[in-house]
Amino acid sequence: MSNPITRRVFVSALAAAPAVLAGDKSGLKRPMTGNGAYMFEVIHDWGELPRTIKYGNTHGVGVDSQGHVYVHHTVHATSESEDTMVVFDKKGKFVRSWGKEFKGGAHGLTLRKEGRDEFLYLCDTKRALVGKYTLKGDKVWETGYPSESPGYKPGADGKKQKFSPTNLAVAPNGDVYVGDGYGSSYINVYNAKGEWKFSFGGKGKAAGQLDCPHGIAFDHQAKEPRILVADRSNRRLQYFSLDGKHLGFGGEGDVKMPCHFDQRKGLLLVPDLEARVTLMDTSYKAVAQLGEDDTNTWSKLRKEPRDKFIPGKFICPHSACFDRDGNIFVVEWVEVGRVTKLRRVA
Repeated sequence: MSNPITRRVFVSALAAAPAVLAGDKSGLKRPMTGNGAYMFEVIHDWGELPRTIKYGNTHGVGVDSQGHVYVHHTVHATSESEDTMVVFDKKGKFVRSWGKEFKGGAHGLTLRKEGRDEFLYLCDTKRALVGKYTLKGDKVWETGYPSESPGYKPGADGKKQKFSPTNLAVAPNGDVYVGDGYGSSYINVYNAKGEWKFSFGGKGKAAGQLDCPHGIAFDHQAKEPRILVADRSNRRLQYFSLDGKHLGFGGEGDVKMPCHFDQRKGLLLVPDLEARVTLMDTSYKAVAQLGEDDTNTWSKLRKEPRDKFIPGKFICPHSACFDRDGNIFVVEWVEVGRVTKLRRVA
């Protein structure tokens, strides 16, 4: 997760409707989004892509300790390069790319500082694996189907349960919690070497059950360590103890299809597949809805060419993160990919 920033006092966000208006800072008119103490300038198509790279669906984004921005995408059919990981410096200048093996399956992305080094933890939905890698793409370990888990034993018909991991979070002790969002809806827990330990959740609507646990994070706002899960198809957030005990729900009325999380002191960032990005406070209540498009056209618009996109409005936010200055990067599940920087102005 990103480094925290000081929380600003929220005065009038809920009293005013979320704004999208023209800003004119630096001579370029760009949309603005937010309300009250949470206002951002919207910079679509951020980052200077090389001519040889064309985004597919942009699924994951993260910022390292140097301010470099990492974008994980599936690769467009017309792209000359098959690299799925694209790295930019803080100004948007291209740094490097790698990751041909993730083509078509590039998904969740988590950055973690471990001692003096930083590592990327990645999910691949096509090859059905999770792994740990250096920032330049060298493999530390990979692990695949959790056959040791009782939840993945073959059914009466002999068929294997589906496994298709979408996102993960790493505990302070190095344990890795993986959401099987596109598979059997379990959370699978591995040790720091990628060895399976236990599973919890499973598909359903009851407390503790999940339906597409698409995103996962450690809740740094809680007094006791706990896991926060984006229970996407159930349209809710759930939180659990580290051993998988259900503790409660969050986000009622404020999330539609939550995809993942990032956190800074006092703020929870939730990209929502139904055309908005939500900022929440410590009680899981929305303080701002950013770039919201309430026309319900996202499922069609996500397949359109870029010139059909509406400035200042999101289509399908799939992942988002803070940088050290409190700006936000958002990547979207659209066929031509899109990276948007929300530059904090209030």
